[in-house]
Amino acid sequence: MTPDSYHSPSVAVVGAGHAGVEAALATARMGFDTVLFTLSLDAIANLPCNPSIGGTGKGHLVFEIDALGGEMGRAADAVTLQNRTLNTGKGAAVQSKRIQADRRRYHQYMKHALEHQPKLRVVQAEVVDLLTETDENGEKRIVGLCTSLGEVWACERAILCTGTYLDSRIFIGNVNYPSGPDGFLPARGLSEALVREGLTLMRFKTGTPARVRRGSIDLDVLELQPGETPVTPYSVRTPEDALDAIDQIPCHIVYTNAETHRIIHENIRRSAMYSGAIHGTGPRYCPSIEDKLTRFADKPRHQLFVEPCGSETEEMYIQGFSTSLPTDVQYAMLRSLDGFEKAEIMRYAYAIEYDCIDPTQLYATLECKTIRGLYGAGQFNGTSGYEEAAAQGLVAGINAALSLRGEPAMILERSGSYIGTLIDDLVTKGTNEPYRMMTSRSEYRLLLRQDNADLRLTPLGRAAGLVTDAQYEDFLVRKTAIETECERLNTTYLSPKIVNPYLENLGEPPVGSGVSLADLLRRPAISYDSLAPLDEHRPTLPRRVRTTVEVTVKYDGYIKREIAEVERHRKLEQKRLPADLDYSSLKGLRLEAAQKLQAIRPMTVGQASRISGVNPADISVLLIYLGLK
Repeated sequence: MTPDSYHSPSVAVVGAGHAGVEAALATARMGFDTVLFTLSLDAIANLPCNPSIGGTGKGHLVFEIDALGGEMGRAADAVTLQNRTLNTGKGAAVQSKRIQADRRRYHQYMKHALEHQPKLRVVQAEVVDLLTETDENGEKRIVGLCTSLGEVWACERAILCTGTYLDSRIFIGNVNYPSGPDGFLPARGLSEALVREGLTLMRFKTGTPARVRRGSIDLDVLELQPGETPVTPYSVRTPEDALDAIDQIPCHIVYTNAETHRIIHENIRRSAMYSGAIHGTGPRYCPSIEDKLTRFADKPRHQLFVEPCGSETEEMYIQGFSTSLPTDVQYAMLRSLDGFEKAEIMRYAYAIEYDCIDPTQLYATLECKTIRGLYGAGQFNGTSGYEEAAAQGLVAGINAALSLRGEPAMILERSGSYIGTLIDDLVTKGTNEPYRMMTSRSEYRLLLRQDNADLRLTPLGRAAGLVTDAQYEDFLVRKTAIETECERLNTTYLSPKIVNPYLENLGEPPVGSGVSLADLLRRPAISYDSLAPLDEHRPTLPRRVRTTVEVTVKYDGYIKREIAEVERHRKLEQKRLPADLDYSSLKGLRLEAAQKLQAIRPMTVGQASRISGVNPADISVLLIYLGLK
C-alpha cells in the first residue's frame, strides 16, 4: 500500500507517555512535521503509578529537561499540589525536588500542549508493524509504520516510546489478562515486528498500589507531612515566586505493623510474584510490599506515604504498598493499618509485565544500531519512571531532528548531566532490571546539581533550537549575575572588628585579619542570607541566583577538584573508535572484551572503559591501536 501525502510526516512517534510527549514536541518545535500515535487520547502523559514528579536523582532530570527546552518541568509547576525537597540534611549535590502532581490536570496540560503545537498531529491508533528498506550496502533503515486499521504512514524517522504497553499483561493474585496500565488497551502487534527485524527484547515488570477513598481513611491518626515553602519552580519559564502562595495539600505517613506482616506472609504464595505467574524482572529500588518483607525480614515495620492523586478526586495513593496479591488480601492488609480500619479501595493494586528492548542495541543518540532512523526512548529502553522516560524522549527527539537537518548529533557527557549518565549507563552497560536514576549513579554529583542545570545545558538546548531568544537572554542575565556576585564575594574584605562580633554570636572562631565574604561563606554554619547584616552593599538577587552563588562559593575547592577529574577522563572520551573496527582482530585483547566490544560497539575509548568485562589492560590495547593508526 502506498501512503498519500497526508500520511507522510517526517517523524512518527509511537506512544504518548512522558517519553513520546517530549519526543514529539521536540521534533515539531525543531520544524519537522510529526505524528504522535497513542492507543488512547485519554492516556496522554498519564501518571499510572505515583502521582508525583521528581525525587532523588529524578528531580535533577526534570531541571535538566527544562534547561534543554523540554516541557515536563513547566507542566509539573502548573499542577503542583505539594512541594518537598528530599535529602535536606545532606549536601547540595544530593538534594532533590519532588512534587505531588494533580494527575488529571497534568494529562490535560500535556494534551493541550500537543494539540496546540504547530507541525504536530496526534492520532489515536495502534502501531502494529514497522516498514524497513535495505540499501545496496546492506544497511537497513525505517521507512514507515502500519496501524491496526491498515493505514500506512511513511516517515523518515520513527521513535518508539511504548512505555509499559508492549504486549503487556496485568496480574492480581491468580487472575491475569492482557491490558495496559489503568485498564487501557495493550499494544499487541509490535513486539513480533521488532523480533522479526532482528531486535532483542526483554520482559520486565512493575506494579502499583491500591487507590483508597479519602473519606474512608481516618487521617487524624496519621502523621502529617506538610509541604515546604518557598517553592522553587522546576522551570525557568515559571515566575520564581509563582508557587509560593499555592494552597498545598498535605500528605500523611503510616506504618505497617505485625498484623500487616502476618497477613502478607500467610498469603504470599497467592501473590502473582511468588506463585510463578510473573516471569518479568521487577525494579530493585521500588519493590512490592511482599518483596520488601522477604528482603528485609528483620524490619518490624515499613513506612508508607498517603498521597493525594488530585485536588478534585477522593483517590489517595499509598506509596510503598505496591502488590500483586489478590483483592481479599489487599483489603485485609490495608485495614490492618492505623486509620485504615474502614478503608475502601477504588482501584486495586496490580503488577504489570511488558516487553522492552535491550538498550545496548542503541547508540548514545538513542538510534538503533541495526535500523537507521529508528529510535527508542523511555521504558521501551528498559528504564523505570516518568522522569527517565521524558529525558530520553527529549534526547531522541532532538537527535532525530538533528539527523534530518544533517547536523551532528547531541551526545550528552556523563560529566555534564544526569541525562548523559542515564543514557551512557543504558547503552554501555545495559540493564537486567528496570533502570532507575539516583544521585549515586553519577561520579560527578557535585557538578551536576539541580541549581546549575541551566548553566550546564541551556546552550545545548539553544543550539538545537528549543530555547527561544527571550529564554536565552534571561539565561545570560542569570549567568552574568552569578559570575558577578561570586567575584564580588571573593574580592570584598571585612575587618576583624566588623566580623568577630558576628562570629562570636554564631559560636564560630574569630579571625585575626581581614577576611573575604567568600571565606566566611565557606564556613558550614554560615549561609549567604545570614551574611546580610555584614554585607550592606549586596545587590538584590533572585532566589535562584542566590542559591547557585552560595553553593558555588561554599564548595569551590571540591568543585575545582571534580572539574580536574573530569578533564583527566575527557581525554579518553575524545578518542573515538572506528565504527567498523573488528575487535576480534586486535592482538592482546581478551576474548571476553573483544566479544563485549563487538556487541556494544562503543563510540569512544571512554565509553569502552565502562563496559562490564573490559579491563584496563584491554583499554591499553585500544590506545595502542589508535596510536598506531
